[in-house]
Amino acid sequence: MTDLVTVAELGGGLAALGGAAYARHAHPAAYWSTVGLPVSVVRLMASYSSTMDACGLTVEPPRWRALALKVTTRRDIRPVPPRRGIIRPTSTGLRIRLRLAPGQEPADVAASAERLRHAWGVHAVYVRDIKPGVVELRLVGFDVLRKVRMPRQTGSEHLRVPVALREDATAVVRDYQAVPHELVLGATLSGKSMYLRNLLTGLATQPVVLVGIDCKRGVELAPFAPRLSALATDPGQAADLLPVLVKEMEDRYDLIKARQGIAPGTPHELITSDVWGLPETERPAPVVLFIDEVAELFLVATRKEEERRDEMVTQLIRLAQLGRAAGIYLEVCGQRFGAELGKGATMLRAQLTGRVCHRVNDEASAKMALGDIAPEAVYAACAIAAELPGLAVVGDTSGGWSRIRTPYLSLADAAATCRDTAHLAPEVPALTSFRP
Repeated sequence: MTDLVTVAELGGGLAALGGAAYARHAHPAAYWSTVGLPVSVVRLMASYSSTMDACGLTVEPPRWRALALKVTTRRDIRPVPPRRGIIRPTSTGLRIRLRLAPGQEPADVAASAERLRHAWGVHAVYVRDIKPGVVELRLVGFDVLRKVRMPRQTGSEHLRVPVALREDATAVVRDYQAVPHELVLGATLSGKSMYLRNLLTGLATQPVVLVGIDCKRGVELAPFAPRLSALATDPGQAADLLPVLVKEMEDRYDLIKARQGIAPGTPHELITSDVWGLPETERPAPVVLFIDEVAELFLVATRKEEERRDEMVTQLIRLAQLGRAAGIYLEVCGQRFGAELGKGATMLRAQLTGRVCHRVNDEASAKMALGDIAPEAVYAACAIAAELPGLAVVGDTSGGWSRIRTPYLSLADAAATCRDTAHLAPEVPALTSFRP
């Protein structure tokens, strides 16, 4: 009987270990909540002071405190680590705030992030500056980009759409009023279309005019046709559509100028320099122009096509330079976008503030997307594996960048969303003839 009990105990222990190992691989979020979180909290609390000392994040205590300790306790004076706040568990890790000691700066903590990761047994540690003297450590318990699950409290707002997940488990929100224009690069099957699909369906639920230029005969954007206000499926149609958008932009500028010409004595808050300052009853709906495979607009074979190309590029540059104040935004996608495409390519790219680079076929393509804003991000983009579609590097003109991944969204679900929200498409009389 004793042998049977022993075998049962051993078998139960092995089964528990095997179940934990399986859960850690197949269901990392569940493993973290049940096993990883308690273990990491205990490890952090037990080794906090020694870990900070080993990482060089301690300072000598003030003289008055050292003298008081020496008089009252007669113990040796030890260096003081940053004051630790409350440990806040999350579904993906931990958050903890540290009050830095005098003489420390956030860069000191950020430089030790990799050491802290190993000391506390977590997947990654990220440091964020909260206010002077206070930083937040975000500990991520597992690879959140392996199986993307968007945070629950990430609802869409006007012209703000959550489209991906960062490696620190925060959502990437595409905010058109903060970053009006964006360039999205990626090779075939890199996940570029999935990013575009999430973004378009997020905007479909808002009163926004969606316009598409898809020179691949519409194979990418045609499934979303019920929600689109205009769609061009070849360079010829695009050449007809772009002047209409430029004319719409000019009309909106006339509306803004008419508002500025009101009588003296009008309160300053009623004078505006963009459409968002107009009264809601007079404000035109914002327009988002999606361009899939932008290189097709630049490629030419004859002199006549070259003239058409130059006109389209000029119109795109005008939209990129002046469209923000008129509520017109660009989302430009392609595999490459460099000077070899022809005149105006680099000038247009310079107007695209936001940058998203998926897996590319060569380093030059990554430099086209990120080299002029965050050079160190180029190497991260080149390291993206083909087995991880949707993984990308996002950057902006501030020089910051991070790795992100877009959640999976089937084409059928995206098309169904566009059909269900077709009634939300604002009426733009100038685009009626281009409506698919």
